[in-house]
Amino acid sequence: MLIADGVGDRLREERERLGLNQTDFGTLLGVSRGTQKNYELGANSLDLRYVSALVEHKVDAGYVLSGHRSPPPGQGLAPAEADLVEQFRRLPPDDQKTVRRIVKSMAAEAADPLD
Repeated sequence: MLIADGVGDRLREERERLGLNQTDFGTLLGVSRGTQKNYELGANSLDLRYVSALVEHKVDAGYVLSGHRSPPPGQGLAPAEADLVEQFRRLPPDDQKTVRRIVKSMAAEAADPLD
């Protein structure tokens, strides 16, 4: 079983960043305290369901697996772009769907304008 160096340490670091003990963190992610402990000790490889649960619960899974932090949402965006994203996130799902259709149509037109 291949276990990348540091995965367990980074997993513990993320758990502690969230202020959770092994029992609560494991429960949140669908595993027992013992399994969580083994993951942190590097005794067991993380399974796909567990990694998926990390992502679902806003744990930096990329960091846990690779040692490289994921950029915070919106990092690298111009202020106007970040504002647009924030406003979009506040919209109800149906309105988000409408905005996506409009923007997709506008982008297609910009890429292939009629003469």
